[in-house]
Amino acid sequence: MEQPLTISEAVTPMDSGALTSVELTRMVLDRADRYDDGLGVFVTRFADSALRAAEHADDARRRGDRRPLLGVPIGVKDILTTDDGPTTAQSAVLDRTWGRGDAAAVARLRDAGAIIVGKTTTMEYAFGSPDPDKPFPIPRNPWDPTRWPGGSSSGSASGCAAGMFLGAVGTDTGASIRMPSALSGTTGIKPTYGRVPKSGCVPLGYSLDCVGPMARSAHDCALLLAVMAGADTSDPTTDRRGISNYPDALDGDLTGRTIGVDMLQIFSGPTDPALARLFADAVATLETAGATIVDVTLPHYREVTAAAVVTILAEAAAYHAPDIKSRWDEYFGFTRLGLALGAFASGPDYVQAQRVRRVGQQAVAQLFDTVDLIMTPTVSRPAPLVEESGDYTATLFAGEGFSYHTAYWNALGNPALSMPIGFNADGLPLAAQLIGRPFDEAGVLRAADAYQRHTRWHLATPELREGVNNRQWNDVAPQQYSSSDAVGFVEETLRRSGHLVPEHELPGITASLPLVRCNSDTIYTLTDTRYADPATVFHAADPASP
Repeated sequence: MEQPLTISEAVTPMDSGALTSVELTRMVLDRADRYDDGLGVFVTRFADSALRAAEHADDARRRGDRRPLLGVPIGVKDILTTDDGPTTAQSAVLDRTWGRGDAAAVARLRDAGAIIVGKTTTMEYAFGSPDPDKPFPIPRNPWDPTRWPGGSSSGSASGCAAGMFLGAVGTDTGASIRMPSALSGTTGIKPTYGRVPKSGCVPLGYSLDCVGPMARSAHDCALLLAVMAGADTSDPTTDRRGISNYPDALDGDLTGRTIGVDMLQIFSGPTDPALARLFADAVATLETAGATIVDVTLPHYREVTAAAVVTILAEAAAYHAPDIKSRWDEYFGFTRLGLALGAFASGPDYVQAQRVRRVGQQAVAQLFDTVDLIMTPTVSRPAPLVEESGDYTATLFAGEGFSYHTAYWNALGNPALSMPIGFNADGLPLAAQLIGRPFDEAGVLRAADAYQRHTRWHLATPELREGVNNRQWNDVAPQQYSSSDAVGFVEETLRRSGHLVPEHELPGITASLPLVRCNSDTIYTLTDTRYADPATVFHAADPASP
């Protein structure tokens, strides 16, 4: 039997007896044996425990067990803890005893019958970029292994596209479910902040981190999210309202639903020539499904995105402060850079960022008085070459010329889903993003599923090639660094923060400092924030409250 592409395609034959969980698990493990040396999907595989779990799933099914994910192979991003093996966060710094047992979301998937086949590659602490000098696999894109699958849920997206599991767990702080889903041609949803418990997940940005599902289809994401979502006493940020039966909401009918469309052209950097046509085709397909389309303009786009950047830098720097001071050399180069830049986000900057987020929440809530959903591109250009991935990630800090359009929604907390909408001239995936009101994951999933009922982009499969992951690439041309006075300022600021940075790394930090300062400057251009209570930003459930 040919390997199923989706969870839905696997469950039906398993229920009928045409396919066993053991057979399916062997299929995905065999694909990993053949292709993972070239794609770098897994940090660790749990073949033995996965096959034992599959045997138990087959026994349970014969006894009449019909749990929704019984026997379905799942990959877990290696910043969430699992019973099967240690969590590394792809870093030499993290204590391998960090966290005990399954993360809350992983435990729920396992309770629903899922088979955990391994831990998937990420960036260091979900923050850095691939580093060929470190002892971890370099994730690559199955559509073109010379290219990056996107970060930081890299292996989760690549593995779904390559058929090494049928669904995966990712996390999203600024882009990290939606960007790799977009670049790898899969579907992924960042739920509303607080919808899925993040206990057992290594933090990056406390007020931004979201755990969510990744798979080929919106329907599969609905199946996974229905299991993962809901309040948990282990995570006080989870919302206690009930959750929808997400799969039941997928009726394919968007009649009466209004979708506001913003191409974000004035904010986009280099844009693939195929994007406008593919995006317009996707909009037309949603109209065919019954939706009414109107043009909208996202309010305070630049300021809210800048607030997300300032928040990520400050919160990441706070979490890593003890280790970055004493274990500088053990972090990857890009991670060190980002954490050092966090020292230049001041206390007032952080508070102002939360005020901007609050004003943005209120403005977008008013926009949702006129529309049910919002649609934008997820990314404006396709997957970069692996050696250019650091530059691509750094555009998050640039404050202009955005390559991807995701961090805005982390700052606001809304649910946002990325879905494939076609391929460019080089055969690389491009994607669109659907966003809903807080806690309306059902509406977002219904629209994406309606689109995918009319198209087959999400079922396209890359032609995989066996090979060895070449972890070397040419050095990027050296940057032109700032003056010695600027380097002296950076050195003194870092010293006061307790960072003992080697002298040869100071020019690189100095050269990147303007990228941080432009975001800090941008958040102060929004002048009506003085009376916005920054504490209420964490209550995305009620964005219109004062």
